[in-house]
Amino acid sequence: MSEAAPQLRPSLNQPAEAVVPLPHRDKAAHVIRDDQEALEIAHRLAERFLQEASVRDRERRLPFNELDEFSQSGLWGISVPKEYGGAGVSHVTLAEVTAIIAAADSSLGQIPQNHFYMVEAVRLDGEEAQKRFYFGRVLAGDRFGNAFCEIGTRTALDFQTRLRAKNGGFVLSGKKFYSTGALFAHWIPVVAKDDQEKVVIVFVLRDAAGVTVVDDWSSFGQRTTASGTATFDEVAVTPFAVIPHYAAFDRPTPMGAVAQIIHAAVDVGIARAALADTIHFVRQYTRPWIDSGQEHGYEDLYTIAQIGDLQVRVHAADALLERAGRYVDTAVAFPDDHSVAEASVAVAEAKVLATEVSILVTNKLFELAGTRSTLEEYNLNRHWRNARTHTLHDPVRWKYHTIGNFWLNGVYPPRHGAS
Repeated sequence: MSEAAPQLRPSLNQPAEAVVPLPHRDKAAHVIRDDQEALEIAHRLAERFLQEASVRDRERRLPFNELDEFSQSGLWGISVPKEYGGAGVSHVTLAEVTAIIAAADSSLGQIPQNHFYMVEAVRLDGEEAQKRFYFGRVLAGDRFGNAFCEIGTRTALDFQTRLRAKNGGFVLSGKKFYSTGALFAHWIPVVAKDDQEKVVIVFVLRDAAGVTVVDDWSSFGQRTTASGTATFDEVAVTPFAVIPHYAAFDRPTPMGAVAQIIHAAVDVGIARAALADTIHFVRQYTRPWIDSGQEHGYEDLYTIAQIGDLQVRVHAADALLERAGRYVDTAVAFPDDHSVAEASVAVAEAKVLATEVSILVTNKLFELAGTRSTLEEYNLNRHWRNARTHTLHDPVRWKYHTIGNFWLNGVYPPRHGAS
């Protein structure tokens, strides 16, 4: 897409003099053409991202260079529909790409989650001009961040951020936390309520006047996601930048399932990485217990059995993730009450197992690898810290309820971005 900004205004009453400004870019991103290419590129990038993942975590070194390589590779554009120039990959592939990257560096795996969520939001409820513009920007290499949740409200879906009509346009004001990806973004999609108390998404340029993003993320896990504070102080907004997000939940859509499958994939990636590091450490360093009569730690019968158990569980999580992707693809192609409910439940099942397996494997790592594995020089505790932090995104105890209520009572899941 050309770097010249089109004047996209007619269908949304954008003022005639308004021009959509564009982030500067030396060259456009690579455009991936199909699922196989996406997977191949993900594996290549993961090899490079893994090399300094532990150092980035230990030093809280933000991955600006890695994210540039990530988005320029074309992977951030793979969910753009084919009719708009993207690969339109399956959600099986989107989840697997996420898991591959997360296994190398789970912060890098998580950062694009809201980007893909926003691509889906545009697909579902953007007007044609918005789709052409925002999909074009994604294919050129632009990254969407997020400014959704707020601290201090009654629930995670209560929003105090406001979009008010003013002088034929709008002004946006509010303060967000958990703003994963915002610091690295070209655009920050902000969830706000409009004058009619409807929930909307507002696309704001990262460097727009009145926008402040601060990396005050102090969690012990997912340290390099910069999931801190974003503040919007009377930011001027045109109608073209606004998408009616409430509409995605007023009808059956796969919006929630798309959001959740990416979270499940991050946890699967963490489990894969932790198990691989467990096996490596046991093979290289772990001593056998004195009563085993064995020469090497990897010959210990109980260690062998537990590695087998963990591998079965990780493979089961892989299988449920793939299965969930197929259900999401069906809901995208044929959205109705039942297909969307099935997709949400399938993703919930994958997320439950991914959560439990990631925490189990990252904990078992130390039990099987032994005391030496706790030394700071190995930084293997990052796997547990990352799993424990990321799996708090939404409570799996409610996933069990959703799953049970569907299968036992035929009750469909609620419609929102965490279901």
